[in-house]
Amino acid sequence: MHALNRRRFLQMAGAGAVAAAVPALSGAAEELWSSGSNPPTFNLPAGAVDCHMHIYDDRFPSAPGTTLRPPNASIEQYRKVQARLGVQRNVVVTPSTYGTDNRCTLDALKRFGPNARGVAVVDTSVTDAQLAEMHAAGVRAIRFNLSYPGATTVDMLAPLASRIGALGWHIELVVQGAKLPALEPHLLALPCPLVIDHIAHVPQPGGMQSDAMRTAQRLIDKGNTWITLSGPYVDTKTGAPAYADVEPVAKAFINMAPERMLWGTDWPHPTEKTHKPDDAALVDTIAMWIGRADWQQMIFVANPVKLYGFG
Repeated sequence: MHALNRRRFLQMAGAGAVAAAVPALSGAAEELWSSGSNPPTFNLPAGAVDCHMHIYDDRFPSAPGTTLRPPNASIEQYRKVQARLGVQRNVVVTPSTYGTDNRCTLDALKRFGPNARGVAVVDTSVTDAQLAEMHAAGVRAIRFNLSYPGATTVDMLAPLASRIGALGWHIELVVQGAKLPALEPHLLALPCPLVIDHIAHVPQPGGMQSDAMRTAQRLIDKGNTWITLSGPYVDTKTGAPAYADVEPVAKAFINMAPERMLWGTDWPHPTEKTHKPDDAALVDTIAMWIGRADWQQMIFVANPVKLYGFG
C-alpha cells in the first residue's frame, strides 16, 4: 500500500526502456507548446489515455467576447507530444474559446480516428439529434466552464444532465476552487457521473484545509465524482517540477478513490502565457504521486477506458 520513493521509481523505469519505447524522440527539438525535449522517465502503460487536451484552429471562429484566444495548436503538433510521451489515446475537449461551437473538436475527432474521444460544450438549445450525431463522432461528455461567465450556466446543469444520461455521457466541470462549495448541492443532485478538471482547482496556499478541498472530498465520497490529475501548475504557489503544495491534495484524492482518478496533459496549456510546462516532467510527477503500479495502470488506462468507452 506504500507509494514508491523517488529512487526506486527511477530504478524501475530505466532509460533503456524509455529509449526503446520512443527511439525517434531522443534529442528532439523542443515543442512549441511544451518545454523540454526528452521523454518521461516513467513509461506510460500501453493504452494510456490523455483525458484532457485541446486543439485550437483559426479556421473555426472564436466565440464573441471570449478572452482566451491562444494561437493555433494543431493535431500535428499534438501528435509529436503524444509520441514523446508514449500515449496512444486522447480526449479532445472543446475550449471556452469556441463557446458552443464544437466544429473544431469534431474535426479533430475525425482526424484522430478511433483512438480519440471528445468533450463538447452545449447549452439547452441543443437537439437530441445533435447529441446523437456528436455521440456517433466520439463525444462522450459535455463540459461546463463555470469559472467565468460564458456559454454554460449553473441552471443548465440539471436539464442537460437528464438528457445525456441515456447516451452514457458524463459532465466535466472546470471552476475555481473557491466557487466549488456553492455548487455542491447542484453537483450532488446530478444523475450522471461528474468529472472535475485540474485537481479540482483547490487553491493554494492552504489547499488541504480549504473549503474547496472539503467539498471535493464530500463529492468524491458520494461515489459519482471523478478527478482529473492535470494542470498542477495553475494553482501552485511553490512551482515546478515538484508542485509540493499541490502534491498532498492530489495524493488525498488518489487515496480516496483511485478507481475514479484520470490523467490529462492539458496541452497546449492555454492558461500559461509565458512559459509552457514540460509535459514529460508532468507525467513523471503524476506517476510518482500515484505511486502504486496497479493504481498507475488503473488511472492511466483502465479508468478512462471505462469512462470514455474505448474498445
